[in-house]
Parts: sequence; structure tokens; C-alpha cells
Amino acid sequence: MPNPTPHTSPIELVVMDMAGTTVADDGLVLDAFDAAATSVGLPEEGPEREAARKYVLDTMGQSKIEVFRALFDSEEDAQSANRAFERAYDARIDGGVTPVPVAAETIARLRGAGISVVLTTGFSPTTQGRIVDALGWQDLPDAFLAPGEFGRGRPHPDLVLSAALHVQVSDMAAVAVVGDTSNDIRSGLRAGAPVVAGVLTGAHGADQLRDAGATHVLDSIAEFPALVLN
Repeated sequence: MPNPTPHTSPIELVVMDMAGTTVADDGLVLDAFDAAATSVGLPEEGPEREAARKYVLDTMGQSKIEVFRALFDSEEDAQSANRAFERAYDARIDGGVTPVPVAAETIARLRGAGISVVLTTGFSPTTQGRIVDALGWQDLPDAFLAPGEFGRGRPHPDLVLSAALHVQVSDMAAVAVVGDTSNDIRSGLRAGAPVVAGVLTGAHGADQLRDAGATHVLDSIAEFPALVLN
């Protein structure tokens, strides 16, 4: 894609998504969803399963428990499916997740330039921690945030606002957000970030990201520093 137009105002914080943006998981989300759906009795084949899988793809980036609440009639089934999803995903993390090319270098470059970086997810804190441990990223960003303790998941603005509070930015105009899903984009816009960039290494394509309001669409996280480093 063409080089993005740089953002001219100083950026103090970048809020980055994990799966699909900085972390590749080779389809583990859908695999884990299928295991979870089967565990609560959703037919393994047919229109009901296909509709549920489409919903999972369309809502990538959201808190997983909220996705299951939308799919299943009872809170008990939603919680059971969420637990099964986490077990299935966690069992596949070792050897199943890898960094998106130059993601770690991009984070280090931004922090070296004095910009704080916070990594966020729609997974539970436990699953996020397992991914971080598998990658050895414990000290890479300034912080890791997940739904729950730090508020609602995407598309709500809570994680972006919590990140801004955590690093004590001077103004929301100094915050940039980057992710691979429409929900990442909506979350950033609702939080008031002036730079809300989509990347094409994950769940959603350029049209979906632009329709959600992305200020920039990039091939990958590798192009992101050009937006915010002047």
C-alpha cells in the first residue's frame, strides 16, 4: 500500500491489539470456537454452526464472553462455552502462536522513541498471559490489558481509556490505536484517539476497516511507525 500520511501532532501512547495485529495464531480462534460450540451442544455441521462461525469472524476483537453471550440463550451456556474456548485455545498456544513479522521490533522502536505501548486483547487475562509467556514478551510493552479488571471489551472504549490512564497521557489527542478488526477501530474512535489504524494481517479486510472508520489502513504493523514518528 502507499506510504501512510504521517500524523503531525506528538503521540505519547500507542494501544496495540494482539491476535492478528502483533501475534499470529494460524486460525486457533476458530478451532477453539468449534471445540467450545460442540461442548455446549451446537450441531457440528449445518446452517446453525455456519451462522455461529460467521458471527465469530464478524465480531473478532470483541471480548470472547460477550460473543458467547450473543450466541447462546443462557448465561450458563455462555460461561461454559467460554471456559471450553479458553481450554482449547490455551492447549494450542505453545507452538501455535508466533509474532507477526517485526512486531517486537516495532514495539521496541516506538518505546525507544519515548512512546508508551500497551498491548490489549479480547481474550481473558489468563489467556493473554499464556500468549505473552509463550512469546517471551513479558517486558516488551509498557503494559498488557484485557477485559474485566480494565473494563468492558471492544468495541467499547474502556481498554483504550484504561491504557491512557495507566501511562498518564496528557490528552487523548496524544493516543494512537492499531488493530486488525472493525471492533479495534470502533474502540479507538469511541475513546477519542485521532489515529486509529487498521492492519491487514488479521481478521478483517481493508473495506471492513475503512467502513468502521479507520483513519489509515496498513499492510502490517511494520508500517505503523511511519505514522507517528516524525
